[in-house]
Amino acid sequence: MEPMNQKEFCILIVEDDKEIRDGIEIFLRSQGYQVLTAKDGVEGLEVIEQSRVDLAIVDIMMPRMDGILMTVKLREKYEFPVIMLSAKSEETDKVVGLNIGADDYVTKPFTPLELMARVNSQLRRYTRFKNRPSGEENQRCYVNGGLELNEDTVEVFVDGKPVKMTPIEFKILALLMKSPGRVFSAEEIYERVWNEKAINTDTIMVHVRNIRDKIELNPKEPKYLKVVWGVGYKIEKQP
Repeated sequence: MEPMNQKEFCILIVEDDKEIRDGIEIFLRSQGYQVLTAKDGVEGLEVIEQSRVDLAIVDIMMPRMDGILMTVKLREKYEFPVIMLSAKSEETDKVVGLNIGADDYVTKPFTPLELMARVNSQLRRYTRFKNRPSGEENQRCYVNGGLELNEDTVEVFVDGKPVKMTPIEFKILALLMKSPGRVFSAEEIYERVWNEKAINTDTIMVHVRNIRDKIELNPKEPKYLKVVWGVGYKIEKQP
């Protein structure tokens, strides 16, 4: 794996606590990243509209506009990774955040090295996602019943209708669709998608639930994305 050039990336920190915001900024700049800051969701969206952002670190609890609503609004136009910051008491909010488009979360208090590991992982994955070839000659298209996924055009269709996926949802679905019928454990999905040792498989459950809500006619009785209790997840082979 080629090392990243941090100077190529710009990270937005959206945090109302000045001490935390300044601390993250100092550390990211020391690692070579370009950094922008905002103190709430309203200001964060303004920065995104005016500047190039490759990744956003967004606190959940903020005045004027919280991190949940900010993420909902930015996902209407942007696909860059979002890492949410949350206190331990905000467990439900973390699940909501992942459901509406956040890619990962870090619980306060956290160490700079932990945050940096998440930032680097998300940027590596997002860079690969953006740089996929778009030519039609070697399209990698996977079809299972009415579910279709194209790795080269980065598109998903259900019964011919396009379905919008976040980068991480797309990669999880692609992994499962390449091996229909095979059961993948949460740990294996994490390690294959993030390309690192599984450190928090709770996020897999949330992302799988989100994918199911998008591709299933009735998510409570899924046709495609099945849970094998105590084992993992699979894409059911369709006739």
